[in-house]
Amino acid sequence: MSKNAQLLIRAGFIHKEMAGVYDYLPLGLRVLNNICNIIREEMGAIGGQEVSLSHLQNPEIWKTTDRWDDIKVDNWFKTKLKNDTELGLGFTHEEPLTALLREHVQSYRDLPIYPYQITSKFRNEMRAKSGIMRGREFLMKDMYSFTTNQEELDNFHEKCAGAYMRIFDRFGIGERTYRTFASGGVFSKYSDEFQTISESGEDSIFVSRKRRIAVNKEVCSDEVLTDLGLSRSELEEKKAIEVGNIFKLGTRFSEPLGFLYTDENGAKKPVIMGSYGIGPSRLMGTIAEVLSDEKGLVWPESVAPYKIHLVEISAKEGKGVQTHAKKLYAHLVQEGIEVLMDDRELPAGQKFADADLIGIPYRVVVSEKTMASGKLELKNRATGEVRRLSETELYQYLNI
Repeated sequence: MSKNAQLLIRAGFIHKEMAGVYDYLPLGLRVLNNICNIIREEMGAIGGQEVSLSHLQNPEIWKTTDRWDDIKVDNWFKTKLKNDTELGLGFTHEEPLTALLREHVQSYRDLPIYPYQITSKFRNEMRAKSGIMRGREFLMKDMYSFTTNQEELDNFHEKCAGAYMRIFDRFGIGERTYRTFASGGVFSKYSDEFQTISESGEDSIFVSRKRRIAVNKEVCSDEVLTDLGLSRSELEEKKAIEVGNIFKLGTRFSEPLGFLYTDENGAKKPVIMGSYGIGPSRLMGTIAEVLSDEKGLVWPESVAPYKIHLVEISAKEGKGVQTHAKKLYAHLVQEGIEVLMDDRELPAGQKFADADLIGIPYRVVVSEKTMASGKLELKNRATGEVRRLSETELYQYLNI
């Protein structure tokens, strides 16, 4: 079992239903929601509009673009209604969203549009592996751009690339994540992947630390390096996890589906498209994989399920400690600080080990010892630094 799955299951964030299918428990759902909210903020900042499309897919539009055939797309999940009508479970949404917007966009005045959704996707992978980083059912943010010309597409492509790097910075993995040139397939000369350096990664990339870009090993040729102005001497080969991708689709879907707009001169033209994917559940697994240590998970504050893990250490008769811990908890929550309180009747060592495993950014200990000294014990999970602070100093540290 992969490292991220082992840690997340042990710490009570997820539950494995079967290979490639996971449930998100309270702690895990809080992390996943925090990841999604940051993605929403960054997509909104570049003009994204959130929608929600159906999972059940009508085969007819997929046949129009030649993507219903299992030979062409080998990871469909397909099912049938009781009347024997065949349906698919959405693995992506270019076709249905294009067909939908065809009914709402007529003129160049209606464009550009940048809809996105955060929803479950279903892919019938031959072998589901890498924990929540490669699932058969998983959460995906997929955005699509609909523009009138190549320049608009190119400009938005760069905006989205910038937004993705801001997202990775906010998740604490920006320094080890590279915009990576990869094959554009039938759509364009190149596509952009975003790859996070990790020994557990499935991809091999060649990294230019100086330029802060990389090239996927699959396309790394002398011709490509010359095109990008790179030399082999400045590149390092690394294993990496793909955490996002963006494609210039052009008219690949708009033409066969008849998605046309009327331009300024009254002429009918196909809408120019792009797609922009990033997987919140895959990102959660990546963060767990690359930021953890030998003791457990280490969540950055931006996505952590709580900011503070409040650990109360007292004997059964230690009512004073319990009362003090509960008052501290209530005050912190009242001030808007998210707190997980551990008041279980367990040895201190076990509570501390569990706190390290769960990986909340700050651990605050309330015990007879801290009460006697008038100082609380604050531990930074990421650095291991331990401070002893009065309650007033703790509030100042937390900017309350």
